[in-house]
Amino acid sequence: MEPDCIFCQIVAGRLPAEFVHQGEAVVAFHDLDPQAPVHVLVVPKRHSRDIGELGADPEAAAEVLAGIRGVVDELGLTQYRTVFNTGPGAGQSVFHVHAHVLSGRSFGWPPG
Repeated sequence: MEPDCIFCQIVAGRLPAEFVHQGEAVVAFHDLDPQAPVHVLVVPKRHSRDIGELGADPEAAAEVLAGIRGVVDELGLTQYRTVFNTGPGAGQSVFHVHAHVLSGRSFGWPPG
């Protein structure tokens, strides 16, 4: 756990969050600044800075994907977008890897 990391504090129960899904290794909660009618963050309980660092641990990466599936199942989503931002230039503002699960509206391509 990183003491200054907001997501580590949420995982530890020190900050409140509205959980949508909880697994052994991940939690998922609504984004405080939603970019779609449904905007959920899937966060591993163990701190990894970004998707590159998470990729060094295939088991932890698989747990994040399973967490995404848990969110999709629990919310009954059939169409959604999943996004990982890596680095400030790509939009990452919290440096604890997390997947954005977005749904409830149409999305254009290319994004951004």
